[in-house]
Amino acid sequence: MKTIKSRREALELCGLGAASLFMPFSMMGIPFSNVMKLRKIPMSGEQIPVVGLGTWQTFDVGSSTEKRAILLEVLKKMHEKGGRVIDSSPMYGSSESVVGDLTEKTNYPNEFFYATKVWTQGKEAGLQQIKNSIGRIRQKQMDLIQIHNLVDYRTHIKSLRSLKDNETIRYWGITHYVDSAHDRLAAIIKSEHPDFVQFNYSIRSRNAERVLLETAQKYSTAVLINRPFEGGSLFRLTKNKPLPEWCEGFQIKSWGQYFLKYILSHEAVTCVIPGTSKPHHVIDNMMAGYGNMPDQKTREKMYSFIKN
Repeated sequence: MKTIKSRREALELCGLGAASLFMPFSMMGIPFSNVMKLRKIPMSGEQIPVVGLGTWQTFDVGSSTEKRAILLEVLKKMHEKGGRVIDSSPMYGSSESVVGDLTEKTNYPNEFFYATKVWTQGKEAGLQQIKNSIGRIRQKQMDLIQIHNLVDYRTHIKSLRSLKDNETIRYWGITHYVDSAHDRLAAIIKSEHPDFVQFNYSIRSRNAERVLLETAQKYSTAVLINRPFEGGSLFRLTKNKPLPEWCEGFQIKSWGQYFLKYILSHEAVTCVIPGTSKPHHVIDNMMAGYGNMPDQKTREKMYSFIKN
């Protein structure tokens, strides 16, 4: 088996050469299932696609025409392959404005599921920040507002419940990105019953399996997963390593799909939101939402393969 050195090479091995990186899979004769898998938001029963898009750093491009053109292609390819969830934050520089401007340039701005966050202290400051975010993303009603890293969460929970009641937002949630916050997230889920919780989880960083994932499932809280690639360190770990042959049974064609399918194979996970600014990477990420998902035995095999 040929050694796979990068995500780009993995795509080329699948028949996605450099000239075809922007072609729809349907034009290449690749036998994937027709639609991305969907999972329910427990609080409502609404279904969303299992792979979305994070915008931290990748969409903070300001007014750069060249970079915005590439990101518009990212959004189009994401939509083409069934992705809908876009996650941002006022913490992410110009990302909210870029998301709003670029989705308006598509023919389907209302087909995305928009999530952002509140990241400030105090009720009035929080409400103003939320209003600004909704304006930047160009929405009349935001799908999801989350409390970023639990900043002043007791204050913002009250505000978000009120905003949901008056239909300014559809869902509210809480977020963090480090293992040390998992117990606090679990406690808030138990006491406050948010619609969503977002946190870090990956094939090597499995602390969420201890309590948090089970708690979210028990209390009907939808789960968004950030840092699925551990800031890119997983790709450095697997550089020059070939995919195991048994990956073919799960339609895993790249290391990116390997890492994402491990996460998605946990039934408590609603959607994973890897970030990228490259069209061929977003196609690769979206394809993790297609085909068979690993069972528990395979999940452990996947972990052991990486660990060794």
